[in-house]
Amino acid sequence: MMFLALGGAKAQTLSLDSCRSMALSNNKQLLISQQEIEKAGYTHKAAKTNYLPKLSATGAYVRNSRETHLLKGSTRSALNNLGGELAAPMSQAIQLISQTNPQLAAALSQYGTEVASGFNEVGTHINNAFRTDTRNIFAGALTLTQPLYMGGKIRAYDLITDYARQVAEEQDRGTRQDVILAVDEAYWRVVSLVNKQKLAESYVKLLAHLDSDMQKMIKEGMATRANGLTVSVRLNEAQMALTKADDGLALSRMALCQICGMPLDSRFTLADEERRNLSDVKSDPTFDITQAYVNRPELRSLDLATRIYDQKVQIARSEFLPQVALTGNYLISNPSVYNGFEKKFKGLFNVGVMVSAPLFEWGENRYKIRAAKADAAIARYELSDAKEKVELQVNQQSFRVKEAAKTLTRARTNVARADENLKTAEVGFKAGVIPTSDLLQAQTAWLSAHSDVIDAEIDVRMTQIYLQKSLGILE
Repeated sequence: MMFLALGGAKAQTLSLDSCRSMALSNNKQLLISQQEIEKAGYTHKAAKTNYLPKLSATGAYVRNSRETHLLKGSTRSALNNLGGELAAPMSQAIQLISQTNPQLAAALSQYGTEVASGFNEVGTHINNAFRTDTRNIFAGALTLTQPLYMGGKIRAYDLITDYARQVAEEQDRGTRQDVILAVDEAYWRVVSLVNKQKLAESYVKLLAHLDSDMQKMIKEGMATRANGLTVSVRLNEAQMALTKADDGLALSRMALCQICGMPLDSRFTLADEERRNLSDVKSDPTFDITQAYVNRPELRSLDLATRIYDQKVQIARSEFLPQVALTGNYLISNPSVYNGFEKKFKGLFNVGVMVSAPLFEWGENRYKIRAAKADAAIARYELSDAKEKVELQVNQQSFRVKEAAKTLTRARTNVARADENLKTAEVGFKAGVIPTSDLLQAQTAWLSAHSDVIDAEIDVRMTQIYLQKSLGILE
């Protein structure tokens, strides 16, 4: 809801609830805290996924500068010349045969050449069969991992992120209460200044009327010029006070506009500006201190912090415990080795269980556990200290409510007396039995009494709000 200050436009009337609503919908810190809640919620959801199996894929390509050989170089050379190795003893036999049977030797020589060539081919084929061709390697893997037991770590992270989400919600609630408190302070400040502005205007009218009467009395010789100057000076002071009241009211309206998210030049009136009695007297406020322990966002956040640190102790302790996970893999490579070395993509499945347990780490985990326990103890001490301070704050605010009620009662009594005193002084002044100084004093007392009752009424209202804030029930 936005209100623009247009010429001649009728001023809008705003209630305290409407101001609160606008401020809550436009406050940037609240928008930030809501994003923090959303962020914490996603973090908690991410932690819960640790209970579930995870599937990952890996791919790789490697270019090697040299090929891996399963046979030595001499063995590869011997296989390539296998026929020549066999041809040497055969040729000696053929030479002996040629001495007795040249024809048979010639036939055997031709056959030996063919046999040697065949064995060379066989040796080359065997040599090629042992080649790996590993200069270009392609590999891939699909891995499925299911945690079975992580020493309580997964459960601890689940709880920590859930507590962190609740902390974000409590901080958001605390921010809402701060915004409401700021709105109420600005709202009642404007109401107070509006009433003080009216009071200042009434005081100026009183002095202006007295100054007019005094000028007439001076002309008739019934008063001295000194008396007239005294009244004129007091009138000037009252006009200056009225100007300050106007300026303060304008600035306070701007502050309320800023809190509510309205343009600073918005025209509006507040629903409580015309109320005659701004607050009812409540002399005996009732409260339950346990209500503050339950409702205060700060205490709830500290309580959640102690739970978070307790879970961090569990995380540190889990490092002492074994961790068990079920794994499943599908591996693929090229060249493949499942049927010799083949330039084909082939793979296999496997399933297994992994167990990891610390054996010796020089006491590192033990020190971590002790540090985590110290943090948890610090959080508990902070919570206990905060509860003591909250108890003191609630009792102080309750005392201030009672004192504000007493002050308001006295202020209203003083107003009645000041009104009667002013009437008596005015009658006496007109009758000539009361000097000007006594009338001015009566007018000053009247102004002070009415100003005090405005402050007392606002103070009653604000102390009740502060008590609600200290109890954590300001909504």
